Amino acid sequence: MHARYSLEQRTFAPVRRQRLFHKNQLLTLDIQDIAFGGKGIARQETERGPFVIFVQNALPGQRVTARVVKCKSKYAECKLEDVVARAPEEVDIPYQEIPGAPYAHLPIEHQHRHKEQTALDLYRRIGQVEDIDRVYQGLVASPEQWHYRNKMEYSFSAIVHNPATGEKEDRFGLGFKRRGTWWAVEDLEGDSGLFDANVENAMPELRKWFESTGLPAWHPPRREGFFRFLVVRKSIASQRILVNLVTTSDDLERFSRDQFVQQLRTLFGDRLQGVLHTINDDKGERVEARAGASTCIYGDPFVTETLHGLNFDVEMASFFQTNPASAERLYEMTVKEATSHMTNEEDGIVMDLFCGTGTIGQLLARASNRKVVGVDIVERAILDARRSAEQNGIEGVEFHAADVGKFLLEYPEYTGKINTIVLDPPRAGISPKTLRKVIRLQAKRLVYVSCNPATQARDIATLAEYGYALQKLTLVDQFPHTAHVEAVGVFEKTMEL
Repeated sequence: MHARYSLEQRTFAPVRRQRLFHKNQLLTLDIQDIAFGGKGIARQETERGPFVIFVQNALPGQRVTARVVKCKSKYAECKLEDVVARAPEEVDIPYQEIPGAPYAHLPIEHQHRHKEQTALDLYRRIGQVEDIDRVYQGLVASPEQWHYRNKMEYSFSAIVHNPATGEKEDRFGLGFKRRGTWWAVEDLEGDSGLFDANVENAMPELRKWFESTGLPAWHPPRREGFFRFLVVRKSIASQRILVNLVTTSDDLERFSRDQFVQQLRTLFGDRLQGVLHTINDDKGERVEARAGASTCIYGDPFVTETLHGLNFDVEMASFFQTNPASAERLYEMTVKEATSHMTNEEDGIVMDLFCGTGTIGQLLARASNRKVVGVDIVERAILDARRSAEQNGIEGVEFHAADVGKFLLEYPEYTGKINTIVLDPPRAGISPKTLRKVIRLQAKRLVYVSCNPATQARDIATLAEYGYALQKLTLVDQFPHTAHVEAVGVFEKTMEL
């Protein structure tokens, strides 16, 4: 009896479907559509129906080669290798192509259309906002489409991808990681159109100088070498730059910091505000060292940025908006929405949660004449916020280094006294537990700034469940030539818990 039962179990066991593709398989695909986050969509008909293939950073109308990362029974995810044929609407650009600007050949109005289409679809599907057209206020363009970034990270590697031949070469390289690889770079030979033309046009000469020291570039597979990263931050307001060279400690005595500084002064003159040297012996591919030291070897360890008349000393590791000119528009909108309903002194406290270096909090305090409480878990950011508020003469704002969820539990006296909350969480969004704690504060208005509409759309459904209705939604193009878009949602409380 027992044996017959086992046989029946085997007979009726479901048959596992065979995967259509295997991992690392190279495909040539025609991209037909696009999903949020810059995922191009290709389709292949099978006997079981259409099979969907997602390719990150591919555009409708392109023919691409892509490598399979994951394959399920009904869809596959691929990473883009090369664009074989461009979409009809793409145009030539006078800059070197880099992986960080996959939409560079696409005119900006087409980029905006894709971003609007895919983001608004998220709010309809995930956020369950059926009347999205009623609340949508449009997309705010970046004031600068090119050369808008204030920070760029370049990688050294002893393995260089040659775009002309498609081959990998064993030599000294400095530039950007080859799309889809962590071990090979493509040399930056000039202006990429995203950062600073003067800095990037000098990159070939800098690369020759680094190579002339006789010290090796980092070899990622072997996890050995000396030169690892070169990071440059600039102030859009002053045009001065801060340079951070990241190396290992191997043969450190052979490296002359003085000669390195002199080379930078020769190339950039008075633009050079400071130079850092960071020792990073970690084996992982990251700039920040878990163990090691960062030393300022010339000038100041910061540059000073100006937003809406307020000055901010921005260190190399500080979080600061990458596109300051667009951030001014974003912050202006945020402050306006957070203060426009304030009518009298009873409107109470304004909370700036996930406040970072306190930019929004200071602007809120100046515009509202209300007490502003800023909270962020990164202690270094809070120290920067306090210092800049003091330097800017901003009163009525206090900053706390704490986990947002725990802070709200520790200060229950704010319940019922908060008129407005500004939220600007990281890309992962707000955890459900923390969002419920924010909701329990019973603020009349929430202004939710998001760098990831997918997580904001998820949170919209929760906010609606607890009585917060979406009144306005605006998209902001902080990162032209990429798939990223930011969003500002305004919520008002329509019912009590």
